[in-house]
Amino acid sequence: GEAHATKIHKIMDMAIAAGAPLVSLNDGAGARIQEGVSALAGYGGIFQRNTKASGVIPQISVMLGPCAGGAAYSPALTDFVFMVRDTSQMFITGPDVVRAVTGEEITQNGLGGADVHAETSGVCHFAYDDEETCLAEVRYLISMLPSNNRENPPVHESEDPVERRSDVLLDLVPADGNRPYDMTKVIEELVDDGDYLEVHERWARNIICALARLDGQVVGIVANQPQALAGVLDIEASEKAARFVQMCDAFNIP
Repeated sequence: GEAHATKIHKIMDMAIAAGAPLVSLNDGAGARIQEGVSALAGYGGIFQRNTKASGVIPQISVMLGPCAGGAAYSPALTDFVFMVRDTSQMFITGPDVVRAVTGEEITQNGLGGADVHAETSGVCHFAYDDEETCLAEVRYLISMLPSNNRENPPVHESEDPVERRSDVLLDLVPADGNRPYDMTKVIEELVDDGDYLEVHERWARNIICALARLDGQVVGIVANQPQALAGVLDIEASEKAARFVQMCDAFNIP
C-alpha cells in the first residue's frame, strides 16, 4: 500500500545517499488494490529509485516467496536476483488469470519458478535449493562488491601463491581446436584457491560470466564455453556478457 511504499522509498533514498548496497527480501502478492492509484503510484516511486540507483550502488533482490504484479517489476531492474526452488516465483499475473484468459493450466513454478527464470528468461542470476544456502551466497556476493561506484572492490589476502604454476592447464586445453573442453576447469586453475562465483550459470551456457579473485583482487571473467553450442556468441550469450561487463564497469571491477 501507500504507507509501505513510502517506507521503502525512504530506505532506498538513504542507501543511495549513504552509498550503501541495497538488499531487498521479496515475498508479497503485489499491490493493495483497494487503495487504487495511490498504491500503484508507490510502485512507480520504487521503480524510479531502482533506476536512479542503477550503477551507483549494488542492488540485490532475494525472492523468498511468490511475487506477483508490481512485486516482480522491481527485482528485474536490480543488478542481481536470487531465487529459491519451489519457494520463489515471479510473474506478472498468476496461474488463475492465465487459465481465465488463455485456458492454459499451469502451476506457479511452471509459470515463474526459479528454474524458469534461471534457464529460460534469464531474470534470475542465482537459484538455490534452500533459503539458508541462498542467503549465504548473497553474503558471499556482497563480500566481492564495493559499497558504491566510487569505491574499489575489497581486497583480501590470498594464501594462493602468486608464483604458482599449473601444469594441469597443458592437458585441459586440447591441441585440436575442434575438440570441446570445459572452460570452468580452466577458470578453477587460474583463480585464487579455485573459488569463483558464476553469474547466470544456467542461462546462455555458451558463455561464462563469473566473479573471482586474483592475488586477492576481485576480477570479472568472461569466457566462451566450448561445451555448450561450441561457445558461439548468440543473442542471449551476447546480452548476458554485455550486462555483466556493464556491472563490472559500474563497480570498478577489472
